[in-house]
Amino acid sequence: MALTLDQLNSVQLDEAARLLDGLYEHSPWIAEQALAQRPFRSLAQLKYAMAEVLAQAGQQAQLKLIRAHPELAGKAMISKTLTAESTGEQSRAGLTDCTPEEFAKIQQLNADYNAKFGWPFILAVRGPRGTGLNRAQIIEAFERRLHGHPDFELAECLRNIHRIVEIRLNDKFGLEPTQGQQVWDWQEQLARYSDPGFAEKGQLTVTYLTEAHRACAQQIRQGMLDCGFDEVFEDAVGNMVGRYRPDRAEGKYLMTGSHYDTVRNGGKYDGRLGIFVPMACVQTLHRQGRRLPVGIEVVAFAEEEGQRYRATFLGSGALIGDFKKPWLEQKDAEGITMRQAMTQAGLRVDEIDRIERDPKHYLGFVEVHIEQGPVLNELNIPLGVVTSINGSVRYLCEVIGMASHAGTTPMDRRRDAACAVAELALYLEQRASSDGDSVATIGQLQVPGGSINVVPGRCNFSLDLRAPTDAQRDKLEADVLAQLQAICERRGLRFSAEETMRVAAAPSHPSWQRRWEQAVDALGVPVFHMPSGAGHDAMKLHEIMPQAMLFVRGENAGISHNPLESTHCDDMQLAIDAFAHLLNQLQEEHS
Repeated sequence: MALTLDQLNSVQLDEAARLLDGLYEHSPWIAEQALAQRPFRSLAQLKYAMAEVLAQAGQQAQLKLIRAHPELAGKAMISKTLTAESTGEQSRAGLTDCTPEEFAKIQQLNADYNAKFGWPFILAVRGPRGTGLNRAQIIEAFERRLHGHPDFELAECLRNIHRIVEIRLNDKFGLEPTQGQQVWDWQEQLARYSDPGFAEKGQLTVTYLTEAHRACAQQIRQGMLDCGFDEVFEDAVGNMVGRYRPDRAEGKYLMTGSHYDTVRNGGKYDGRLGIFVPMACVQTLHRQGRRLPVGIEVVAFAEEEGQRYRATFLGSGALIGDFKKPWLEQKDAEGITMRQAMTQAGLRVDEIDRIERDPKHYLGFVEVHIEQGPVLNELNIPLGVVTSINGSVRYLCEVIGMASHAGTTPMDRRRDAACAVAELALYLEQRASSDGDSVATIGQLQVPGGSINVVPGRCNFSLDLRAPTDAQRDKLEADVLAQLQAICERRGLRFSAEETMRVAAAPSHPSWQRRWEQAVDALGVPVFHMPSGAGHDAMKLHEIMPQAMLFVRGENAGISHNPLESTHCDDMQLAIDAFAHLLNQLQEEHS
């Protein structure tokens, strides 16, 4: 019979510890220490409490726990001395049915990993969906992490242990994160569609108005209809919009959503998570036959990434009247203009102006998004409340010196353009690191016509500068440009710097941020505040209505814009629960 929180909270400490036996491999002390914090309001709170106990225990205790775990498909499995929990997990992953070649491969990886790090490789083999990774996925993760840094691998093993414990705890309590699993499945299904040239390689790329993009739009449309939205339609720029009406004619709408296009060879969750989480909440409302005093408008924005055309935030920009007509004449790599692509897709270019939203009909805009960074992952915190979306400015720059013979030009006579940019790059690193949450990046750097035996005479590079406030960003920008000028003057070089983008910071509206805080607190997990260094559709809606964002922890060190981008169904479930709580707050406020 499944445990309950009431049962765990009410029994004596030794009995509570017995009930939680088997969570951490041969290490009951972790649960025992966490139980001192009873009563727990949720399993999420218990999970975090145990993670904190281990984090504070010190490295020796952590290593002892890691070394208490058996190797995957190792000697303990062969001798049948695994714990019952480990036996079930390795069996579910098919490790008891390895081919001789797979078994030999895993044995060699075990030996290599132990030789490098001094502890066994730990992987939550039941995976992000909870139903199990296959052997190929396990071997791929093994091979990739074998090349990691020891400090990172130690932390990654601990994170995988916490995921193993999370699943074991769900089993004990009979908890099935069904909505989180459903949202996970929706995203997997959407990831079937990818642009030519990438699909053949198993890579995910969905750019504006390609066949894959149109297929995604239709799947989202059908999903919205299945969830019970009252209206589902595609607008003039390809946004897919679902509306769930309020219980009164004069009711305003809450707008939410995110984008479904991707970067090239990107991840499955960037943007898309923010579409499917509110869809799951509408599905629940529809099944309950329940309406709120406010309507819910979910927008799957057709374009945010600016990959096919240089038109970033096209989908959300159109909703605030910021669709730039010159964009229509831009050409993609195949010479197809945006106007042609839109016409071929059946979109009505002459109706773009009509989709602009009137903010008086809306309470505000909220967006759920995968963090796209390592912070929540490192802190073992599932959700983050965003305080502000960083303001940013971008430049395309060129430093001009003198190309000369690499063998005959003395070091003190050189006018090396690349060295100047290298010096600037080191300054960027130091300057941004000393300035709170500022970040600065040279993401592109080329020596045009460069040769192995020629001192670089030209160097082209990009600048991307971001900070939580416009004033902080502007000071960073001024210092970087002044440093670039000083470097060039000292080295006898010239430079140019063309500004290509400037986006204002978007601080979260206090009342909407507070609603997210209350929603997260109600789940029993820490209310953690953080800025967003990435740009989001919420930045555009911020120009006409209040906005606030909720971040969801990512796996694999929180990596994003990468095929390894991932999160798991339990964290998705928490995001759905937080969104539902926010809706309940609105119901109370407007009843």
